[in-house]
Amino acid sequence: MQVFVLLFNADTDNPGIHTISVGNQNLVLMFAQQDDADRYAMMLEAQDFAVPTVERIEQEEIEEFCQDAGYEAYLIPENFMPQNEFERLLLAPPESNRDEMDWSPEEKRKQEEAEMSNKELDRIRRQLEGLL
Repeated sequence: MQVFVLLFNADTDNPGIHTISVGNQNLVLMFAQQDDADRYAMMLEAQDFAVPTVERIEQEEIEEFCQDAGYEAYLIPENFMPQNEFERLLLAPPESNRDEMDWSPEEKRKQEEAEMSNKELDRIRRQLEGLL
């Protein structure tokens, strides 16, 4: 099944996908209808977020990406009517944007490796200082 998602910098080497944080979960919204995705994108723009591009992608591809990136895919079905407080959060974009864009699992892995390298350097530095 094809779904619609919101992408940022879609035509660049570093595209990103729109996520929302709910508690400790990062959700990628997949819309069954393009009109719903377009409406959500316009609401983001109205709240001074970066303007996303609505893209049609296979649902399986998004779910696989989410699994690899540690996100959770959430399908907004046709004729979506929220049934609880959590689902009501999905109707409107968040009020604030994240300053840090960490949508690339590869960049996150590189950052973690750099932190490990810094810890290793600090350990070696302490050993050398102990020799003096």
